[in-house]
Amino acid sequence: MQNAEIKRAIKHLSMHDNTLSTIIKNIGIINLTPHKKYFNALLNAIIGQQLSMYAADKIASRFMALFNNNPLPEQILKAKDASLRAVGLSNAKVKYVKDLSKKILSCEINLKGLSKKSDGEIISELTKVKGIGVWTSHMFLIFTFGRLNVLPYSDLGIRKAVMLNYCLKKLPDEKKIKSISKKNNWNPYCSVVSIYLWRSLDNNFPPRDE
Repeated sequence: MQNAEIKRAIKHLSMHDNTLSTIIKNIGIINLTPHKKYFNALLNAIIGQQLSMYAADKIASRFMALFNNNPLPEQILKAKDASLRAVGLSNAKVKYVKDLSKKILSCEINLKGLSKKSDGEIISELTKVKGIGVWTSHMFLIFTFGRLNVLPYSDLGIRKAVMLNYCLKKLPDEKKIKSISKKNNWNPYCSVVSIYLWRSLDNNFPPRDE
């Protein structure tokens, strides 16, 4: 993402939220770079669910190598379940990557047309796939499309960072996080806020918790 956009976000957030202002000063300018490898991004999101980054990256690397680093939906559907399990996928994740592939081939989901849709429409589209929920959709919107105003309220890292940075006694729920967002004028830069909150926990990327 262009530095000008990030700088506008930083200026806005620093002006309205003293807590974020301190976090931003400690971390510096962050980056948010969208890309167009939509299918790979969704595959990686499914593979990485409920795993540490190290384990997820290792399995994703083996999975990609199985398809010469260019997996196609038809190849995944033809692959034997045993072959997919052999690279580290659970039985459930085998079903999820095949369901994603099937829905893309049947045009039930059109990845090429996704970028023109609203955040809500994209979430509705992606959650048609078994194994893709709101959390995965939020990650896709932030890290694949580079959408600026996504607030992943269900993410454990976000909840923990909000609790610690805003001196709460317990992990906040969706309602509390949205209340803090509104009070501190995070809109329209909730994605930028999210990255700074994750970084405040010394994480470069969000935990994979769906």
